Amino acid sequence: MLIAYPGKNQMRYVPFIIALLLSNWYTIQAQDFMPLWPASQMPNSKGLPIKDSIANERIYRVGTPGIYAFFPSQQENKGTAVVICPGGGYERLAYLISGWQLAKWFNTMGISAFVLNYRLPNSPDLKRREIGPLQDAQRAMRMIRGNAAKWSINPDKIGIMGTSAGGHLAATLGTHTGDVAAIGDSLNKVSFAPNFLILISPVINLGTYAHAGSRKNLLGESPPKELVNEYSLEQQVTPATPPSFVVHASNDKGVSPQNSLLFYQALLGKNVPASLHIFSQGGHAIALRNNPGSTQSWPVLCEMWLTEMGFLSEAPLQQVQGVKSSGKVVR
Repeated sequence: MLIAYPGKNQMRYVPFIIALLLSNWYTIQAQDFMPLWPASQMPNSKGLPIKDSIANERIYRVGTPGIYAFFPSQQENKGTAVVICPGGGYERLAYLISGWQLAKWFNTMGISAFVLNYRLPNSPDLKRREIGPLQDAQRAMRMIRGNAAKWSINPDKIGIMGTSAGGHLAATLGTHTGDVAAIGDSLNKVSFAPNFLILISPVINLGTYAHAGSRKNLLGESPPKELVNEYSLEQQVTPATPPSFVVHASNDKGVSPQNSLLFYQALLGKNVPASLHIFSQGGHAIALRNNPGSTQSWPVLCEMWLTEMGFLSEAPLQQVQGVKSSGKVVR
């Protein structure tokens, strides 16, 4: 589009032109939001009229769970996709810093990214608090894999990432095999198992090394030991758990790095390919940028790991419509 520099008589149109350009820019930048569940078919719901609540770049109540889609250009598309679970202690969702910003970073690698707007377990609408987030994660994975051909995604290269409590949700999807998201539609036949995990400052253990807030919000005030063990994810690792990339900081005062150590040891014990990086600095919920010292290198290490594990092809993927899932992770 060509815009002529306005003459003296046209200066009054400048604000209109600027507003038009800004409007177009915001339209281009806006991301597609796709609800996860058909109307009146959301499982584990009491049917209460819950509305989304957003403040200070955090989501405090999710009425319509769904995914925000971020696609790379077709020329750069590698056919890989990732679901991103924002952190927030299962009390809120830090959807910008541990969601949208990460999605845009994945796009620079040619990876399609989907930020998950998942129900929080403290929602009064949930019948069973602890399975609400997992239901949404399973459904999101099924939706993306079910639309893989349409979105130029390889169905065998769809992973999940999470920060803090979002890391707990991502690891839960990678270790829990029970189907809690079936609603009787065509997506029931699609696997919800991720092909890889990326965990940043993750909550893993809900016992000795638990983040108290995450445990309380997910399981309630005084959860039974059986439920604590079920959601202490180092105890749920099997040989079928997907390859994992784990990052933590030794000075994390929010979530003990023992969480990542326990998960890594469990992965090693089951011969699951894994890469663990515990940096001396970085605090909790290590961000994408502005990290101290060597912690700044984690995004580079992550991209290198994705490449060496075969989740990033050597050349951009131009066409995957004919690619079918190998069934390696179908549960």
